[in-house]
Amino acid sequence: MLNVFQYGFMRNALAAGVLVSIACGIIGTYIVINRIVFLSGGIAHAAYGGIGLGYFLHIDPVFGAIAFSLVSALGMGWVHRRTRERADTIIGVMWAVGMALGIIFLDMSPGYKADLMSYLFGSILAVPTSDLIIMLVLNVIIIALTAAFYKELQAISFDETFAFVVNVPVDRLYLMLVSLIAVTVVMTMRVVGLIMVIALLTMPAAIAGLFVKDMKRMMALSAGLSVLFTFIGLMLSYYLNLTSGATIILVSGVAYFISFQIKNKK
Repeated sequence: MLNVFQYGFMRNALAAGVLVSIACGIIGTYIVINRIVFLSGGIAHAAYGGIGLGYFLHIDPVFGAIAFSLVSALGMGWVHRRTRERADTIIGVMWAVGMALGIIFLDMSPGYKADLMSYLFGSILAVPTSDLIIMLVLNVIIIALTAAFYKELQAISFDETFAFVVNVPVDRLYLMLVSLIAVTVVMTMRVVGLIMVIALLTMPAAIAGLFVKDMKRMMALSAGLSVLFTFIGLMLSYYLNLTSGATIILVSGVAYFISFQIKNKK
């Protein structure tokens, strides 16, 4: 079975899966604990505006997605902090506007967009080495920031009131967290696409949260599960001639439902 990794594109695909899994394990844990799946979904779909902007400006759409995702994340994060009562509506509007801008930018960009669908539905088998380098750099940033502010992020995740009392800069840390979500979204879109990115961000972390409560263990288990789901999904998609991103998500979904049933029977 492992002889498929004699091909360079499969080795790149596995490397991309591992790098994305590490980021998803860390950031997905924060998303699940803080219950901000909807906010994360908004950031993921708004990133499409950055892809369109990248095509319009004739730059790598990945860099356009990073810039647009960060701006959208900070905007949605600020809205979520300041207007909690109507945050879901405003985030939904920003989500839709981001995607609409992406479509308009694409309409205004000349030429055929051959790889556009890969950003929407993923193209893990076509991840180039240059993207792996970007993923590695972004992973280093995510790991460094979460390690440096681990206690503070833990405090705002479990007891925001206590964090305020001990003078933790809650708002700034929250905006940093949503910025890291934006970076992770851009990494993950090359694996499963923007349409399904939130699933890979949350399902492994949700499974881990069923069995462990310690945050560090939850991150480690989530990352390990994400690597496992990616590997199984890659193998199934290769031998059954299926779309890789969708197969990875289906594997994750099946694992979640099985885990949920096991947990409820205890």
